[in-house]
Amino acid sequence: MKLAIMQPYFFPYIGYFQLVNAVDKFIFYDDVQYIKGGWINRNRILINGEARYFTIPLIKSSPNKLINEIAIETQSISFDKAIKTIAMAYQQAPQFEVVFEIICDVLKNRDCSIGDMAAESIKQCAHYLGINTKFYKSSQYFSETKKLKKAERLQSICKQMDANIYINPIGGQNLYSKENFEENGIELKFIRSLPIEYTQFNNEFVPWLSIIDVLMFNSIKQVKKMLNRHEYV
Repeated sequence: MKLAIMQPYFFPYIGYFQLVNAVDKFIFYDDVQYIKGGWINRNRILINGEARYFTIPLIKSSPNKLINEIAIETQSISFDKAIKTIAMAYQQAPQFEVVFEIICDVLKNRDCSIGDMAAESIKQCAHYLGINTKFYKSSQYFSETKKLKKAERLQSICKQMDANIYINPIGGQNLYSKENFEENGIELKFIRSLPIEYTQFNNEFVPWLSIIDVLMFNSIKQVKKMLNRHEYV
């Protein structure tokens, strides 16, 4: 059984979904420290041919808080501005109507943590693409493992889930040892995205934007092919 564990990111790039698609079970790591300036409450979309950030405003966000402890600033002008920005940027895109409906559905429930909203953005996109991976939250199922060190906690969760293969993004090569995981009966794999390119209006291609960009310009069939554009190292 293949397992992956990641912080919930808000409409993350396609590499995140390659990871989701590669495993049987996926755990949202929502009871770890919030990363300010990361991808938890923001991402990049295409605006006038350039990559620009859109951000979900938060209430008193701090690295001293856990992801699932940070609420969304629902009354902020920035919240509605983010929705309008996405609409204006992609209203002429071929898949705009169906994809924008997904975005609005994710954003309609504002009375939740940013962790929950980010996780919902991933689950909705996965459902749209027909990805059958099962999702869990670390805060709900594995809170008793919080005191363990990074690698130890991941290994403990793997054992609880009967996972014999753990897949991590390529950036984890500097953090985790394949030998150490093997000693605990778990095969550790690192996944790396391969170059992906598609038509973005008549602009020069801008890579690695939010999944929003990918879905706006491509059919489900096309995106499913992109999900397999990766390798293991």
